[in-house]
Amino acid sequence: MRLERRETQSAWLMLAAPLAAVAVALVLSGGLIALSGASVPEAFRRIAIGAFGSRLAITETLTRATPLILTGLAVAVAFRARVWNIGAEGQLYLGAVAAVAVGATNPLGLPAPLLVLVVAAAGAVAGALLLVLPVALRLRFAVDEVVTTLLLNFIVLLFVSMMIEGPMKDPLAFGWPASVPVDDAATLPHLVERSRLHAGLILALVMAVVVQYVMTRTVFGLEARATGHNPAAARFAGVPVGRTLLKVAALSGGLAGLAGAIEVMGVKGYVTTDLSPGFGYAGIIVAMLANLSPVGVVGAAIFSAAIFVGADSMGRAMGVPSFIADVTVALALLTMLVALLLTTYRIRR
Repeated sequence: MRLERRETQSAWLMLAAPLAAVAVALVLSGGLIALSGASVPEAFRRIAIGAFGSRLAITETLTRATPLILTGLAVAVAFRARVWNIGAEGQLYLGAVAAVAVGATNPLGLPAPLLVLVVAAAGAVAGALLLVLPVALRLRFAVDEVVTTLLLNFIVLLFVSMMIEGPMKDPLAFGWPASVPVDDAATLPHLVERSRLHAGLILALVMAVVVQYVMTRTVFGLEARATGHNPAAARFAGVPVGRTLLKVAALSGGLAGLAGAIEVMGVKGYVTTDLSPGFGYAGIIVAMLANLSPVGVVGAAIFSAAIFVGADSMGRAMGVPSFIADVTVALALLTMLVALLLTTYRIRR
């Protein structure tokens, strides 16, 4: 048996790959549910109800999907150009800290819409700088950005702990490690009454469309994709590879930093060390499930969020460990990698 590269990749095959990967992952996770002694159909019904069975369930799923859309976009943009950004988690946290640093006070008396834009921009800039540094080290000293971005996640988390226990500590938090809250004018309006769903979802959807356009319809997008496919050929064709990679890093890190700022402005209002349950790492899975398509990231993020939210409901109702959500999403990543292999190669005897 050998693998033979396909000359062309049909559109239907590219569309069927993620659907087949998700279906296989659900079947495999169903086997684990059966091993726990629970009814598989009832478990999946509970997951569906927990994620989409009521107004509260739908709004919670979309709230959970909002940062996943942005971190998924961050990873998709970077991976397209072969910038292996494993640091979206740290970029998210640094963006959140920057948002609080700028939005905790409003000394200039900026109106709410303008202050929201300034705070969001601060988060995006902080996240962008955190990825530009590892990429610059890669270009100058050939340092592997996988290592640097991964280690920066832990460094940033320690930095966040230092800030919320020191200069940014809220004196009204009764000793709880939390930062001061952002100004009321810097908070995002809620889209549905008596829910946590906020306007950050609209911004995330807009960014998905913008990134799709940038990566497919602009010179920068072409240069980024060319650099990812073959840096030597891109450089021979006149593409400024180094400058392009730095721009990709700024865009990718900015999207992850924006996710942190939006979580602060829309959900929490302040920074804690448990602000993210792993949105940055989950963004890698979301991007791969979407086959690095910016528009596809939206669907992949909603799927991942639905699994997490629905599994919590299922676990409470049936006594099945909610960690099945992590297993399901991880299996979806593995099956997606296999599906992508089969869309690129065919098996020959």
